[in-house]
Parts: sequence; structure tokens; C-alpha cells
Amino acid sequence: MSEGFSGLGMHLGNLSLLSKAKTRSISPENFTGEKGKGGMALEGTGASCARGLGKDGSGLGWKVSPSIRMEAGETRVIADIEGPGAIQQIWLTPANVRWRDLILRIYWDGQEHPSVESPLGDFFCAGWNQYAQVSSLAVCVNPGRAFNCYWEMPFRKHCRITLENRDPTDHAIVYYQINYTLTEVPADAAYFHAQFRRTNPLPFKEDYVILDGVKGQGHYVGTYMAWGVNNAGWWGEGEIKFFMDGDKEYPTICGTGTEDYFCGAYNFDGGVVDPTMTSEYREFTTAYAGLPQVIRPDGTYRSQTRFGMYRWHIMDPIRFESDLKVTIQALGWRTEKKDRRYLPLQDDIASVAFWYQTIPASPFPPLPDRDYLEII
Repeated sequence: MSEGFSGLGMHLGNLSLLSKAKTRSISPENFTGEKGKGGMALEGTGASCARGLGKDGSGLGWKVSPSIRMEAGETRVIADIEGPGAIQQIWLTPANVRWRDLILRIYWDGQEHPSVESPLGDFFCAGWNQYAQVSSLAVCVNPGRAFNCYWEMPFRKHCRITLENRDPTDHAIVYYQINYTLTEVPADAAYFHAQFRRTNPLPFKEDYVILDGVKGQGHYVGTYMAWGVNNAGWWGEGEIKFFMDGDKEYPTICGTGTEDYFCGAYNFDGGVVDPTMTSEYREFTTAYAGLPQVIRPDGTYRSQTRFGMYRWHIMDPIRFESDLKVTIQALGWRTEKKDRRYLPLQDDIASVAFWYQTIPASPFPPLPDRDYLEII
């Protein structure tokens, strides 16, 4: 594009093209993102550290407000932007709080219900409240528990981003920066959505539902799962299924196994294929898929193995015209060699589904309460 180039979708192939898009950034040093208004705070979490600096000793311009303090039970609007434009990158790091106690919500174009609703850690592929490196195109988790998101999120009229601190007794400290562009949005650009779910334990012989109730046109772009295994032996024989555009009992897309869907193979192992053998899981993190986290039993308090996995459909989006449902089976093997049958599992499974679609979209199911989301 030339005149019509909007500043959306930048990549190495068009990075040299000029654009009339305006770059803006929201952080605790510039809560509104206004031009020329950064670094002007006189109060904030760094005020005492900046005392004596600056021309008048007030600390003006010297990291007075690098973060926010969220009190117990508080919900804070961290971005309120008039469009048209697009969120291009989010950097955020929390302190003094469990990651599932911070709930991220994003609202597009004045909708009453959020299009993104997820505990913070799960949205950033860190569902177990424990750091693990993630190096992908869409999400990066870097040393020091630095959460980074690169999903493009266009909006036409308005964007509102909130954080809720669900801890009933303690505060949270949050550092963040939301980088965005103010620009025209193409007519065929859809809205970003992300939905969290958790089932613990999964009822016997039931499929885990990653996403359901989606109405409208769009495309599915990614899955993160925090999977806690509640049995011995291999657990990843289950098939992922995408029901779209009127599919009922059987889906249009059916995978071949859990580790296959996440772009691994053979138990995420270096070659062991016997399910009765001790598996040595190999963590990996790539542009489009990964198993970045394996939390292994320690023989005492960590009794079960836990996994964090992501799969981005950036090069192979799953397009739907009217509706979408996504499920995955929890399926292992019976460990008795003479009984070579699958074993339906009752695991602790949480997920975040990522997709784009038209709005208005269907409201999400209510997010479970704090105790139900707790990592136990």
C-alpha cells in the first residue's frame, strides 16, 4: 500500500514504507499516551527515590512514576484510547501478587463485555505462577518475569484495558507499557479476542472445552494450555477438534494427538515411545509452538507433573464463517502391558484461546472465582 498503508501489520518486507500513522505509548509515566506528556509525574511509586533530582529537586522527569500500586480488590483502567488505531505491543511485569490474582480485560469500541478476559500469567503463557522462558512471535516471557505480547489488536472507535487485583488482602505492584498506533483501520480487519477456561478435575470421559459459543466470522490463531497431570504415565494421546460453521457431532478438523498439535512428537521425548518407560520431557520454545515449561515432581510437595504449552496459528489460521467450538481430549495409556487401551484422564487443565472475529461478539461465560482458579 502507499497512501492507504495504515501502519498495521508491519514486517521486514514493508518496514521501510512511510506512513501517516502516529505512534503513541501508555505507561505510568504517561497514563493517557498524549503527545509530549511523558515523564511529567510529581507523584508515584518512585517519588521518594527521585527526591532531590531535577532542576527544582522535585524529581520531575526522573522516574517518579514507573509503576502503579493496586490495592486489594481494586480494578484499574490502564489504557483508555480513542480510535481508530491498534495495540501493537504490551510489556508488563507484576510484583507482590499471584499471577492468577490479576485479571486482564480488554474492551473494543464501547462493548459492555470484554473481548479479552484472562488471568495475567495464562494470557502470557505463564499459567503456573512460575517463570519459564518463552520465545515466540506472539508472546515472549523474558528473564525477570517480563511479559510481552505482540498480537496486533485493531480498533475503530475505542479501546479500554483494565486490570483487576483479586487478592482480598494485599496490594500489587505493576509496571507496564502499552505501545500503539493511531491510524486508519482496514474494513476487513477483525477484533482480537482471548478467553480463559479452567476445569479441575476434568470429568471422566469428557472432552475439555477450550472454546465454545463463538458466533460471527473470524479466524482462530492460538492456544495456550497449563496442563496438570493427575495420573502416572503418558497423558497426551488426546485429539484436538475444531467444530465450525454448523458442525455437530463430528468436527471438520481433528488432530492426531496432544503433543502433535503443539508441534512436538512421541511424548515430547527424545525418542522414547514405550508409554511404560520413564519419559524425559524436552522443553522447547519456537516462533510458532513450544513446551516451554515442565514442572517436575520433587518427591514431597510437588506430587504431579505440570506442563505449559503454546501453539500459534499465525501461518495457518483456522477460518470460520459463522461459529466455532474447540475441544481437546485428555487421554493416556493404561500402564498394564497386557491391557493396551487408552485411559481417559481426569486432569487439571486450563487454557487461553486466541482468535479474531467480527463484533458484537457473544459474552463469555462468567470467570470462575479466585478459589477455583487457584493453583493447588
